[in-house]
Amino acid sequence: MNQIKIAQFGLGPIGVESLKLVASKPWATIVGAVDIDPDKIGKSLAEITGIEKLADCKIYPTFEHLWEQHQPQVVLHTAGSKAKEAIDQMAPMAKLGVSVASTCEELLYPSHRAPAEAKLIDDICCRHDARIVGTGVNPGFVMDVMPVFLTGVCRSVKRIHSERVVNASTRRMPLQKKIGSGITPDEFRRMFQEGKLGHAGFQESVALIAHCMGWKLDEITETCEPMVADHDIKTDFFEVSKGLACGLHQRCEGKIKGESKIELDLKMYLDAEDPKDTVHIEGDPPLSMQILGGVEGDRATVAALVNAVPRLLRAPAGLRLMTELPVPSWTNNE
Repeated sequence: MNQIKIAQFGLGPIGVESLKLVASKPWATIVGAVDIDPDKIGKSLAEITGIEKLADCKIYPTFEHLWEQHQPQVVLHTAGSKAKEAIDQMAPMAKLGVSVASTCEELLYPSHRAPAEAKLIDDICCRHDARIVGTGVNPGFVMDVMPVFLTGVCRSVKRIHSERVVNASTRRMPLQKKIGSGITPDEFRRMFQEGKLGHAGFQESVALIAHCMGWKLDEITETCEPMVADHDIKTDFFEVSKGLACGLHQRCEGKIKGESKIELDLKMYLDAEDPKDTVHIEGDPPLSMQILGGVEGDRATVAALVNAVPRLLRAPAGLRLMTELPVPSWTNNE
């Protein structure tokens, strides 16, 4: 495989771990990174990652500054959940023919919330031979791509149900905060209504599944309630007293004429017992699959992002869906 010049956009916990993984790939050459944090700008990536061979790779305040010094072929984008904001950040990259693999949750199926912006960036990509895809573990695999993959052996499908139970005590601080750890149940509900907490990209998972099944949904509904701690909980980042929120129970459904066709059920909370990922396909033949212990979210998200790069570059130009790329997999490139 030819060398691929890669830059990182966003140096939060996922961005840093992405750099560490891609630095181990013989097909990748890291040329730099972008972050708005003034305490990081100008530093070397060796200081951020602890990987000495990245000592000559610098952190820049904007993509334009990075482009002046280096011309990456691919950007790993780990900076936010909103499709409209992500597309604004990616447009200058696409105009230069740079492809982007992103963990932005709403980019899994961007036309759901940002149809005009999705069409615009797709046109830009097609004109300039660039490719963009949104990926990750959830959304991007466990509750959408994996159920779609399973239906490949079905003669017919009537309904899809996916359930995910995640022990958030082992996850990074931003995620523990995003699920409402340590606030009151009433505050949790208010913040969810204001879009300030909760699992992002749930509706996009439903929309992607429906797209692949050829189902024209009449509505997508989403609810979220706090999981309330029944004992005092302490993690590396939070201390949560009994009675406060320690996570979420979020559900999303896609319906046709009032009938539920897609049901996604997510429980993500501190000290969750029996973590697992489960998919049920009501069809011919019916299928059920369970991953005991569940897919480890943060490490799997980074793997999904990096593993997507070679496949993305082989795809046609444009704003792509994960289900339009070759089957996701790890490849031995040693």
